Amino acid sequence: MEIIVANESHFKYAQIISDTITDSAKVRGTGIAMRTPEYIIKRLQNGNAVIALDGDTFAGFCYIEVWGNKDFVANSGLIVHPDYRNQGLAKKIKKAVFDLSRKKFPDAKIFGITTGLAVMKMNYELGYKPVTFSELTDDPEFWKGCQTCKNFDILTRTDRKMCLCTGMLHDPKAQKQEPEKVNKKAFKRLKSIKENLFLKKKDK
Repeated sequence: MEIIVANESHFKYAQIISDTITDSAKVRGTGIAMRTPEYIIKRLQNGNAVIALDGDTFAGFCYIEVWGNKDFVANSGLIVHPDYRNQGLAKKIKKAVFDLSRKKFPDAKIFGITTGLAVMKMNYELGYKPVTFSELTDDPEFWKGCQTCKNFDILTRTDRKMCLCTGMLHDPKAQKQEPEKVNKKAFKRLKSIKENLFLKKKDK
């Protein structure tokens, strides 16, 4: 397995990356923003993505988005092909794109929003902390990317203050501390509270 910085030679994988993201959203039934092949190609050509390959076979992907005049970067679109799941690959891809972000944008705050408990855990282990949406980028183009997510109406009706996703932020200027033990129960409870709060309102 090889995890490398993507480039134009990987355009041929844009369709399968897009399809894998779409299929994952359908299977999980949770909020995942769709990404077209054209959107993926733009990320592949600017050196702001990593791709995992098993020989010539696509295995996984994640990309970097730059916001707020390079004050913020997001690691987005983390996906592993079903044939390669449950092997620890997602964690390796996440670490690779995080390291690429720190190398290319050393002063930027790295953030992400996710409903996935596994991704929250990986973020936490890399030094991310849960934060309110107001601490993330206010660039409207970032939030526009949530329009294809099934939970976009929640984000809209809360004036972009809350959603089922949890915002997480890594600030390189913050004082470094020893990583704490991940409290899985706390993350699960946070997700459950949000689902009860927002989905019940939606059903009324």
